[in-house]
Amino acid sequence: MSKKLEQEVKFCIKDLKALEKRLITLGAKLKQPRTHEINLRFDTPDRRLTASFQVLRLRQDQRSLLTYKSARDAKSDVSAREELEVEVSDLKTAQAILEALGYEVMVKYEKFRTVYTLDEAEISLDEMPFGCFCEIEGVNSESIRRCAEALGLDWEKRSKLSYLALFSIAKEKLHLDIPHLTFDAFRAISVLPSDLGLMYADKAGS
Repeated sequence: MSKKLEQEVKFCIKDLKALEKRLITLGAKLKQPRTHEINLRFDTPDRRLTASFQVLRLRQDQRSLLTYKSARDAKSDVSAREELEVEVSDLKTAQAILEALGYEVMVKYEKFRTVYTLDEAEISLDEMPFGCFCEIEGVNSESIRRCAEALGLDWEKRSKLSYLALFSIAKEKLHLDIPHLTFDAFRAISVLPSDLGLMYADKAGS
């Protein structure tokens, strides 16, 4: 089991390939090649976890992980929250255990993720059903900001919101009746950064 204070921010990216080239030029090390990721977010039938801004999630990428996240620190410049995580040997069995305890899958969401490390930061290049993003995780907000500036990203255009929070914004803005954040669901839907309340943070988007 791992326990840490997760500190991260997201940036909406117009040219993910250009950003990846910038990472390589800066000497970033590839930690995870492009991987399809499936996430199952759980809650009680009365949505008690959502109401208290807590997260209970099963994730399948190169391994299966069970994750708990506390509510975010609203005063922080980045998304800061306690995270507890453990690897599980069987995703379906872990899901069955959670459901037997009264939890249910609230939403399924997926992405393609490539991960690099640079100095103290971990940089994820995410291809989401509604656009491309760069997520920077670091030991503190200062190290995250330094990494963002090195990558040529506009710090003022960062987001502390989760992908599911952005999903909710998109559904409300575009009047979408879509239960899950999947590529199939968004295949015929065009989403602009403004539909998510964001702006492109990379130079290619300026």
